[in-house]
Amino acid sequence: MKTKTHKNPKVNVITLGCSKNLVDSEVIMGQLQAGDFDVSHESQKSDAEIVIINTCGFIENAKQESINTILDYAGSKSERNIEKLIVTGCLSHRYKDELSREIPEVDAWFGTLELPALLRSVGADYKHELLGERMQTTPKHYAYVKISEGCNRPCSFCAIPLMRGGHVSKSMEAIESEIKGLVRNGTKEVMLIAQDSTYYGLDLYGKRNLAELLERVSDIEGLDWIRLHYAFPSQFPMDALPVIAQRSNICKYLDIPVQHISDNMLKTMRRGITRKRTESLIREIREQVSGIALRTTLLVGHPGESERDFEELVEFIQEFEFERLGVFTYSHEENTHAYSMADDIPTEVKEARAERLMQEQMKISEKLNAAKVGKTMKVLFDRLDGDSFVGRSEYDSPEVDNEIWVSAKDNYVRMGDFANVQIESHSPYDLYGKIV
Repeated sequence: MKTKTHKNPKVNVITLGCSKNLVDSEVIMGQLQAGDFDVSHESQKSDAEIVIINTCGFIENAKQESINTILDYAGSKSERNIEKLIVTGCLSHRYKDELSREIPEVDAWFGTLELPALLRSVGADYKHELLGERMQTTPKHYAYVKISEGCNRPCSFCAIPLMRGGHVSKSMEAIESEIKGLVRNGTKEVMLIAQDSTYYGLDLYGKRNLAELLERVSDIEGLDWIRLHYAFPSQFPMDALPVIAQRSNICKYLDIPVQHISDNMLKTMRRGITRKRTESLIREIREQVSGIALRTTLLVGHPGESERDFEELVEFIQEFEFERLGVFTYSHEENTHAYSMADDIPTEVKEARAERLMQEQMKISEKLNAAKVGKTMKVLFDRLDGDSFVGRSEYDSPEVDNEIWVSAKDNYVRMGDFANVQIESHSPYDLYGKIV
């Protein structure tokens, strides 16, 4: 006679928002997997008894996407296709009380710092011994690694401190341990991420310690590429630049979101820096780290942004020619400093300004890509897309940057492997070549 055994329910985790949210989802999944749950990430099957939605609450579009996703699964719960619906992440942290009244189908709402309570709600125990271990959702050859949580910056437009709290650095030992575990599992590239990576160490070690962290991570055997994201320009730790320049496994790449350039807007946005200091920093970075690719993010349509302010921004990107660039339009977020100002720029003007910047950036990117034709580049291959292998150079981060395409008919490479590619042609945002 067979005995009936208890089996933990299947869980499907849905992630919305940024790479920092993705890491949080991977940690949740790692904890559940260690508790013998059957866990999937964004599964298209409808066999999960429990759905956990990790939400984003950064700007209006992201909030709406999160709400729509919750409503979709609330409908599934009403139709009894799932047994339990749990919501966590930034949107839940920020609007838990209001949302719980509006969407009663959700069984439990959790903030960004309530992982143990979330696990208890599904019958799992929080396992302290995991020490950063997690269930990867990315291809195993690359991973995102958080070096800190939260932010102490007072930027006028940003709600992140409301949802993530103040800056808390993760110890170097914990970061090293996490990365070593990833490397043992086949990871070749790590993206070091934080809300503000330049602040790293100030709370733990009494000084900005990004340079030492980069050195220690660079020493990890088997780690081919290290990529640094979200380096706030104000009070940038200049001692990190020689480390980036000298270490061969640190990508010559830096994500440094400047947001704006006119002194009027930098002051209004409370960025703690001037145009002169921003431009000086960019020149210094390029001088100290030869060939570095700089990625930046810009914000248009903030209250008080005049046509002159915007034209200054256009002229700035035309002069400095960032290798990679993204643009957001201002979102009027409750309880931020800018919320006390009139949201005085029409949506169509915001969108037109964003489009103008991206048109300028397309010209810059095409010019820079044209200069790469005929050169040979080291490429890490991420996926097979139709009849092409698709990868990236050290100047490109996954999902957000340029890609390099190689015909699968005439070339062969395994996913997660490096190969040298001779560039034969280009488009504004991609390169095309052959393996040599």
